[in-house]
Amino acid sequence: MADSVDLEDYTVIKEGEAEILMQKKNTVFFNKAQVNNRDMSIAVLRTFIKKRKEEHESMLNKKRNKKPEQKAPNTHEDNNNNNNNAVSNDSIQKKELETEANTTSPVEKTNGEGKDDTTGPSSYSKKWSTELRPPIVLEALAASGLRALRYAREIEGIQKVVALDIEQASVEACKKNIRFNGSVAQAKVEAHQADSRIYMLTHPKEFDVVDLDPYGTPAIFLDSAVQSVADGGILMCTATDMAVLCGTNGEVCYSKYGAYPVKGKYCHEMALRILLASIESHANRYKRYIVPLLSVHMDFYVRVFVRIFTSAGEIKNTPLKLSYVYQCVGCDSFHLQPVGRVVTKNNSVKPCAGFGPAVPQECVDCKKRFNMGGPIWSAPIHDQDWVVSILDNVRAMKERYPAYDKIHSVLTTISEELHDVPLFVSLHSLCATLKCTSPSAVMFRSAVINAGYRISGTHVCPLGLKSDAPMEVIWDIMRCWVKNHPIKPQPADHSGSVILSKEPKIQANFARAVASLSKSQVKKVKRFLPNPEKSWGPKVRAGRTITSKHSSIYGTNIPNGSGTSAGTDEGSNVEAQVEKIENNEDEPACKRQKGETDCVTEP
Repeated sequence: MADSVDLEDYTVIKEGEAEILMQKKNTVFFNKAQVNNRDMSIAVLRTFIKKRKEEHESMLNKKRNKKPEQKAPNTHEDNNNNNNNAVSNDSIQKKELETEANTTSPVEKTNGEGKDDTTGPSSYSKKWSTELRPPIVLEALAASGLRALRYAREIEGIQKVVALDIEQASVEACKKNIRFNGSVAQAKVEAHQADSRIYMLTHPKEFDVVDLDPYGTPAIFLDSAVQSVADGGILMCTATDMAVLCGTNGEVCYSKYGAYPVKGKYCHEMALRILLASIESHANRYKRYIVPLLSVHMDFYVRVFVRIFTSAGEIKNTPLKLSYVYQCVGCDSFHLQPVGRVVTKNNSVKPCAGFGPAVPQECVDCKKRFNMGGPIWSAPIHDQDWVVSILDNVRAMKERYPAYDKIHSVLTTISEELHDVPLFVSLHSLCATLKCTSPSAVMFRSAVINAGYRISGTHVCPLGLKSDAPMEVIWDIMRCWVKNHPIKPQPADHSGSVILSKEPKIQANFARAVASLSKSQVKKVKRFLPNPEKSWGPKVRAGRTITSKHSSIYGTNIPNGSGTSAGTDEGSNVEAQVEKIENNEDEPACKRQKGETDCVTEP
């Protein structure tokens, strides 16, 4: 270690290849549960560096192999200009590469006088070169610096990691931890005390990777973050204000993210899509747009990984990627209303306003009204090629991920999702509406597949099912199920009674289909894991005094208080039931229908 440190007042915490010194008091924020977050980020960054090199090499090969347009053959000139053409071709290729180097990823800083400062880093040298500059990473909210240190020590090919924090105590702790981790960390990581919003605004398009992991909402950082990412760079963003994003405080969500959430079993996926729509909105103001690579809900937060590009033409397609949501208040039916549509005329394509309304005043299934939410991101939230590459990397470097089991289970489930189907339904919620026993997930999936539609699970909720089948087909399948499994009479105005009063238009076939189980289910791969320990969840903000009333968060390990009993958070109660659900997946779920919760607003 670089400096000798008195360890009496500190606790040494090791995660991955990094070690940090944490004061025994709650002066600098640290949450052990975020190891899942950090491991997932490292996996994405490794894949990003790999694909960035592949894209660069592909671009260079394309330029080298590109031939100039040839004029009509002239036999008299061919013999005389043969040698000149060879020289000309070389010069043209060199000129094209030089032009590409000067324009592909420039970093333009502006000083106080409004003049361009081209001394900042860029992906390519101003001179003709085939060298690709190693990526520069910005951690905007560093706290103890553990994330920045893990990036520097564990990811090969990173040039520099800039760690920022506005609190002096956090910056001092970060610098101490940098020295504690030796020469490698000191060479790659630098810590600064600064307002990350101002810092990102004054460094436009300078960072290949920007990491936002705030305590609460990232809304106040998004506008400056989308400006600081270089073209083709990646923005990694976490939001922990799940009560806001999931609909408990809808008006607050609208003020922060520009979208209104509706309460449904898909609330956590909707939170992901609201966050993506908000980032896209901020990026569009600067003629930029996002391409989602991976969007995950884990533990008590959501996290998205998006690439950012600049194109004034592409942002015209943003309305095609957004939709409003109509959620029935009486049943589980929901419908999407795209914000925009495409009009084709005379071989030209033009985006226009979408047609509406998508639904009548009353739900056609249960005759109740709709709540309207959105706009949300309705385009795919994952890139399948990236998901597979990230999963392969995680499997190949299993020993280097402390939270391997968790991130492997999440990525495995994501790789099997229907990426072009927004939101999902809950089988138990459908049965609760009808007051009937529940078919097994395999039986329900088989019925959907036998009806000619696709269906998959979702990483967000173990009971969630994604399908491109319309709600009319979903309810017809449930009507057929109830005919074979009668229920007690319900009031005539009850939503379930109204739904069951109609005859099904299709006859459901519950015979087991080959594709009713995913590959991971066939191989018995665990997809939903319980929390590894008690009190696995959000912690108290740094600087606040922790007392015995926080025992439900910290258990008996209270840093600067006294606690007599350890509590469990709501999320732990939900996760503890997952194995039981997985083990009983092939059996009717009548015994667990009312005793388990599909999704909660916030663990």
